Amino acid sequence: MSSFVEIRGIEKEFTFQNGNRNIVLKDINLEIRQGCFVSLIGHSGCGKSTLLNIVAGLEKPTRGQVQVDGQLVKKPDRDRMVVFQNYSLLPWLTAWDNVALFVDKAMPHKSRNERHQIIASHLEMVGLKDAAHKKPGQLSGGMKQRVALARALAIQPKLLLLDEPFGALDALTRGSLQVELMRICDIYHITTIMVTHDVDEALLLSDQVVMLKNGPAATIGQILDIPFGHPRSLEIKNCSEYHYLRHELMQFLHNQEQAKRLTI
Repeated sequence: MSSFVEIRGIEKEFTFQNGNRNIVLKDINLEIRQGCFVSLIGHSGCGKSTLLNIVAGLEKPTRGQVQVDGQLVKKPDRDRMVVFQNYSLLPWLTAWDNVALFVDKAMPHKSRNERHQIIASHLEMVGLKDAAHKKPGQLSGGMKQRVALARALAIQPKLLLLDEPFGALDALTRGSLQVELMRICDIYHITTIMVTHDVDEALLLSDQVVMLKNGPAATIGQILDIPFGHPRSLEIKNCSEYHYLRHELMQFLHNQEQAKRLTI
């Protein structure tokens, strides 16, 4: 099967006003199949979010290129939707209107009734049918993130990009949204790349976990294939294979932590 996302020779370098340079990412190569869920994990400062922003078209690489569905990524596009940790909702608009703003702009060719159905179905999909006319200030953190997820999916992107989407939520809400995201991805088979610090989140949701080495000049250290099929449930956490994979991930992160201490 051919790759849906191709990341070739990506390097990202920042130059400071004093002329000093910081190479964040170096020689990143990755291929992702269509419908695959990939998590990027590593210690803070290893360039996970920078890589996600490059795939989104929000940042340009210093070297290398990204292709999505055969198209070179040059700028942001509705085919690649990003969900951030901070929700990015307009506080004066209702949940419905926050989603509608994106749908109306992305789908002007559709009738008003068609757009209405798209908005309604996606808010219902994330469990917000009864909260559609509430503003963000009236919603919990978990509900705000559901709005952000509905808004991204309503555009019907080819690629969903998640930057620590549940990082600011309490454990109970985070677990609930992980299950919800797992259900949605199983239904729609949407190709997804997620940045996370949560080992269990990565194992629960992913088909592959890409482990990044420490920065500066971070590279891919290891790629872990997750063998569990779909649909999934929380029951996989009881499998011996799950615990083996978790140990692999934790060992990699521990080794990177030790390496970081040796360089300080």
